[in-house]
This record gives sequence, structure tokens and C-alpha cells, in this order.
Amino acid sequence: MGNGRSHLGQRVCSQFLPAEQDEVDRLFDALSSKSSSNTSPRSFSLKALKSHTGEALPPEMVTRLYDGMRRIDLTGQAKGPSESVTQEQFTVSMSHLLKGNSKDKSLMILKMISATDGPVKAREIQKFTEDLVGSVVHVLTHRQELRGWSPKKAPGAPSRVQVLAAQLLSEMKLADGKKVLGPQQLDCECDQAVIEDWVFRAHLVATFLSVVIHRGFFLHLSLDLATLVPERRVDQGQEFDSVLDILSVIYINSHLPREQQPCWHLLFSSELHGHSFSQLCGRIPRRGPCVLLLEDHDGHVFGGFASCSWEIKPQFQGDNRCFLFSISPSMAVYTCTGYNDHYMYLNQGQQTIPNGLGMGGQHDYFGLWVDVDFGRGHSKAKPTCTTYNSPQLSAQEDFRFEKMEVWAVGDTSRPQPLLLGRGMPAKSGKSILDVDPEAQALLEISGRSRHSEGLRQVPDQE
Repeated sequence: MGNGRSHLGQRVCSQFLPAEQDEVDRLFDALSSKSSSNTSPRSFSLKALKSHTGEALPPEMVTRLYDGMRRIDLTGQAKGPSESVTQEQFTVSMSHLLKGNSKDKSLMILKMISATDGPVKAREIQKFTEDLVGSVVHVLTHRQELRGWSPKKAPGAPSRVQVLAAQLLSEMKLADGKKVLGPQQLDCECDQAVIEDWVFRAHLVATFLSVVIHRGFFLHLSLDLATLVPERRVDQGQEFDSVLDILSVIYINSHLPREQQPCWHLLFSSELHGHSFSQLCGRIPRRGPCVLLLEDHDGHVFGGFASCSWEIKPQFQGDNRCFLFSISPSMAVYTCTGYNDHYMYLNQGQQTIPNGLGMGGQHDYFGLWVDVDFGRGHSKAKPTCTTYNSPQLSAQEDFRFEKMEVWAVGDTSRPQPLLLGRGMPAKSGKSILDVDPEAQALLEISGRSRHSEGLRQVPDQE
């Protein structure tokens, strides 16, 4: 009988591999055995599904998933949802949710929202998205798979669940081409084509559905969480209360290059290492790509991704993989425009060149700036930053902050080699030009040539 059920599942939907179909069949057997009904074909009830998931998922998400499954019409002749979920409905639903394309997933989302095949309002999709995001935090917390991050709720309103849900919903394009960017669009109708395009754009929606199914249903299929939730590494004895929660980490991490996603290692925290620009400069250079974050006195949380190792020098550095982002009061990522190459800047100890850390824009007009007078900064945009097209990230243009964090991302086991110019490794010998980099920078700014360039001091012989 087991082989017959597997054959039936593969006939209904061939997207599962044989071993995967066996696991789906095993789960259906477990669910149907909990149902009191002895009718044929076998099926399971909402009560059975809730009993199986236990406290792993919020009840409202279990109900949504169950309703979506029993609304699958395999014959095209059903007059409404079935009384319970049959094996064929279960197999098709799981296939759509876990292995399907954007069209398959949009069909299931529509059925999880409404019993009719017609359009739904944007506010109904908003509520579904909030339920989905909240369920991800819930199930990862329940299964103890936060990888060191906190599920804490940020103080004030809206919650991080609502903020991330709003960000995902903002990627939806309505039938008239407009995006859902405010309450005035929430009464607009969205058909399956709109939802399909949204699932394609907002890739976290499909990822979150997969996490909820795998971890909420205790499904023993492979699911790699390493690129979704990075491992949080903090040196022994340096535990602290980060400004990041699990959802903000997931959101930022989803925009990093894949090789940087599995691990975040704390390099600097103002809470641990003090309000000191010198400490900052001593801890972040030559440590590879980094994520830096600030929380200003008004509660705005924002920062940037530095795609290359920081270097202390009076020139801009980095490349077009850098970006700025906001976490609170809204989530957004701002990538490079190509207007200029002012991606990153870090300088200290000079009198005529700005001293501080900056990303985007230009001197005295950065998209994000942390002054050498630690605790002060600015975020300027008239109307947006030229490098990243970002708006003002802080509550006030000139802001004050108490909390700053810098996390190395990716392989942080070894310091990165110091680079000069366009990726050329540093040589061991010092030049007379290195004695006074400020003078060198002034020559560059004035456009005068450096006739002594390349005349290096001979290193001492051992």
C-alpha cells in the first residue's frame, strides 16, 4: 500500500524526487492516523494538523496552511473546500509550496488567503505577510535555530515583524504598475498574476514559506539555513545586547554576496569597546567585508555593507557591491547608482583632510558619516545620496548616537592583505611618500604630479 501511495503522489505531482515523495507520504500517514474519520479516501483534519505541529507554529498559520490545502480542486468541479485534506490535495500543496515556481506558490498563497478564486485586497496580503514573517520567528525560536541571535521585539511600534512585512509588500506591483507604499493602496485588488509577480520579486516570501513548512511540520527534508540565518560569533567574554534582532539580520544577510552569508563575527561594539574612534580604527581594518550599524538617539537603526577590507587612508575605497540600508523605522537597501565611486572612506590623524568613517556622497556631505569625534555623525541627501540613491537615514541630518556595531561577514579566520590602489598588494618596503600621506593627498587633490612616486627606500637588510 505504501508503494501505491508513493506512485499516486508522483502521478499527481512529479516535482518531488522519490526519496522526497516518501517523506511527504510518511508525513501524510502520520497526519491521517490522527484523524478520527474512517472514510475513504483517507484524509486529515485541522485538529490533526494542529496536534502534529504543536507549539511549533502559531495557530493562525496552521489554519491558513490547512485551508490552502483543502481548497485545492483537483477535478475542477468542486463547489467549495473539502471537509478535510486528502492525500492528493496534500501532495499537490506541498509540491507547490516547496518545489513549485512563482505561479505555483502564488496559487497556494491565494488559497491560504481566500476561499474564492477571485482577487483579494492588498490589505489581506499584508495580513498574510505579517503572519508569515511572525511564523518564521516563532518556528526558528521553537526549534532553537536562531544561531545566537535574539528573537526580541524592538521597543515601540511598529514591530520588526510589521516592518519587514511592509518591506516585502512594498515590492508588490499592482495592476496599474504602482507599488503598495502606503495605506491608500491597501484597498486595491490583487489577482493571481499580481501575486505571482510579487513572489518572483520578493524572494524571501518563498524562502519563509519553505522554512515554515520544513520546521513547522517537522519535515525531514534538507533545508540549508546557513544562508538565511548567519552564525553569530562574539569573542568569549564579550556578550552584549545587539541592536540587531533575528529579522533584521535575515533581511540584511539576504542582500549580501552568498559567500558572506554563513557567519557574522563581531569586530567592534561601542558597548564593549567604548566610544572611541581610535578603538574603531584599531579593530576593523584588514578584516574583510563588514556590516556596520548605528542606532541614533531617535531610535533610527541604519548602516552599510563594506564589500572590501577597510583601510585607513585619505582616498575613497571599496567597489560597487557596497550598499547602505535602513532597519528602523523602515527596512530598505540602497545600492550603487554608478554616479561615482565614493563607496567607502576611513581616515584618521590628518589636519586638512576629513577624519572619520563615511559611505557615499562626498566630503562633508556623506550618505553615512561617523565623525572622529565619536558619537556624532550625519546622513545627508538632497534629495538622495549620489552614490547610493539613499534618503536621509537618520532622524536628524546631523545626529548623535550611542550604539555602533561592526560585524565581519564571511570567512573571518584570517586578516585580509592590505591593498594599494586598484587591488595591488602592499609591498614590504616603505616609501618617503608614506611618511606624510596628508601631503601626498594634497598633491593629488591639486592635480600636481608626484615625481618621487616609485622611489622606495631600500629595506634594512637583516
